[in-house]
Amino acid sequence: MRRLRSIGLGLAGLLLAAAVWELYKTFGPENGVVVAGRTILPRTSDRAMPHVWEMAGRLFEPAVGHSGPPLWQNVLEAGLFSLRIAAVGWVIGVVVGLALAVVMSGLKIAEAAVLPWVILSQTVPLIAIAPLVRRWGSALSTDGFEWESWYSVAVIAGYLAFFPVAVGMLRGLRSPDATHVDLMRTYGAGWWRTLRALRLPASVPYLLPALRLAAAAAVIGVVVAEVSIGLRGGIGRMIIEYAQAAGGDPAKPWAPIFGAVVLGLIAAGFVTLLGLPLRRYRRSEVTA
Repeated sequence: MRRLRSIGLGLAGLLLAAAVWELYKTFGPENGVVVAGRTILPRTSDRAMPHVWEMAGRLFEPAVGHSGPPLWQNVLEAGLFSLRIAAVGWVIGVVVGLALAVVMSGLKIAEAAVLPWVILSQTVPLIAIAPLVRRWGSALSTDGFEWESWYSVAVIAGYLAFFPVAVGMLRGLRSPDATHVDLMRTYGAGWWRTLRALRLPASVPYLLPALRLAAAAAVIGVVVAEVSIGLRGGIGRMIIEYAQAAGGDPAKPWAPIFGAVVLGLIAAGFVTLLGLPLRRYRRSEVTA
């Protein structure tokens, strides 16, 4: 019943968003809402805001011209391309985040030295980092190894994904009560055994929400990095390419945007499946 309720609330949220869209398009000003010379709400013309049913129907029409594969097929292929890169970036982020959390939980000086930089790392815009990562990666190319563009995109995805994992895992490793830690010391358990028998199981309610957040962040990183680097074949580049057709085909650019949203949901859902074997440790899951 709880899962059915969650699914029902999710569908209700989608219907509410569609209803708000259509209500604003029907009753909103044609030139948008302008305050102090700045447009804070979009225009309601058909070119700026197509109807919901027009965007949905456009998915089943040919992507180009009057024949050829439907638009949803192109979006699916681009989405799978981006999803594979996001999965690689997620794994990178999880490995780095877990390693940093374990080190910071074991050494106070490491936490004081590393945690501020972990937080500051998320304040740097990805648009500025992506070209640098590509340039640094190209410098690693040798006769037997060539740095490909998608490697840079995966690194950017991992850069976004490691932060919630590091912070969430650190909170989880520090969550056991002091009495439990003292009991492990009384039994003569060392640092590694305490980590394996006490801290890791206690960190699961904190880790799983962080992993879901990291999966969504990896998808965002892939989309932004594809745009910044110019990698073709993914959903991010498709958003830019289809945006150029917005003047004559206003419903078309929304297809890859919806595809990116679905990618984030799929990534988060995959992490939820990974948490099923750990159900015994999820008595009180903490939100990220």
